[in-house]
Amino acid sequence: MRLIDDVQRRARMGRRHALAPESRLRDLLATVRAMTVLHATEPGTPYLSLFARMESFELADLDRALYESKSLVKQSAMRRTLFVFPRESLPAAVSGPAARSAAQDATKLIKDLAARRVTADGAGWLATVREAVLRRLAGGVELSSKQLRDELAGQVSWYEHKAHGEAVPVLTRALTWMSASGEIVRGHNDGQWRVPRPLWTRTDEWLGAPVDRCEAREAYAELVGRYLRTFGPVTELDLTWWFGATKGIVRQALSDLDAVQVRLERDHTGWVLPDDVDPEPPIEPWAALLPALDPTTMGWKDRGFYVEPSFAAGVFDRAGNAGTTAWWDGRVVGAYRQNEEGRIELVLPKDPGPTGRAALLAQAQRLGDWLDGAKVPTLYKTPLLTWSR
Repeated sequence: MRLIDDVQRRARMGRRHALAPESRLRDLLATVRAMTVLHATEPGTPYLSLFARMESFELADLDRALYESKSLVKQSAMRRTLFVFPRESLPAAVSGPAARSAAQDATKLIKDLAARRVTADGAGWLATVREAVLRRLAGGVELSSKQLRDELAGQVSWYEHKAHGEAVPVLTRALTWMSASGEIVRGHNDGQWRVPRPLWTRTDEWLGAPVDRCEAREAYAELVGRYLRTFGPVTELDLTWWFGATKGIVRQALSDLDAVQVRLERDHTGWVLPDDVDPEPPIEPWAALLPALDPTTMGWKDRGFYVEPSFAAGVFDRAGNAGTTAWWDGRVVGAYRQNEEGRIELVLPKDPGPTGRAALLAQAQRLGDWLDGAKVPTLYKTPLLTWSR
């Protein structure tokens, strides 16, 4: 097997992820496709991820793609995580990982509904919820979770009773199931770009037609192929983790794609597409500041080629989620945060040297100028962000 060493993997990252300055892209949709998806758990992340990769980007560019042309769609899929997908990838997302999550969610919800005395007929309850929500959202209506709960009160029992007597709304879980099933979708955001206040609407009316379905095997083959193009080489552990899938599912997809095995450093074996085995040319060192949950930082489970194991505990929380990161020459060397005035402050426990520091300071200036004082909150305050020299 041919060896793709860490240097080549980092060069691939710089080029394919549009992070090296000479590799930045001009077209928004092409940028999302280059990354396969953008993480969208935190509302500001897709905007900041695009800004880091495009020569010129404005907030309205992504808003138009999400809410006007609808060439991009937010969909919960792999690992029950919310992503921004190119619209052409939505059928595979809904038919593969999202469908898998929806089935698991329904099974657990039905069980919990019985255990917590909401109803003994969980399947019937879900059918009633589905019909009520779709009926209320008919005609292009967009409503928040709270609005749906308030308006449908009395039609369905919306509460599950905890052991200590508290009544907790269960509608959110039903909406998550319907979203994973591809029947409802997040429409407009009723808040600012940094604040999530999603409005639910019917997928068929938002997109003009129901989502086309395909067989799960076909769906996974398509998504694994896109993932390999962006992140390859990847290990089997990377694949099962990224897709929240079994080894059997990813091995079938690799077989369907005629994927090729390659050697990696640290005695690992990776996979690439059959037309992607050629050596990667060297790349000039590059600097980047990436937001929490950026797809580059989150793209692999085996992260040793870009984060030293001793350093990883400061970059990722206990669940493996990344906060903001500062990159130099294909490696995570620190993070960034905003002070009270909104200015960008670098956190660099690993000294990247004078050239790296200067390049990162330039990126901090670029990002700060673009944000113009706007503060982007994050739930992922990893240990590194509390570090001070």
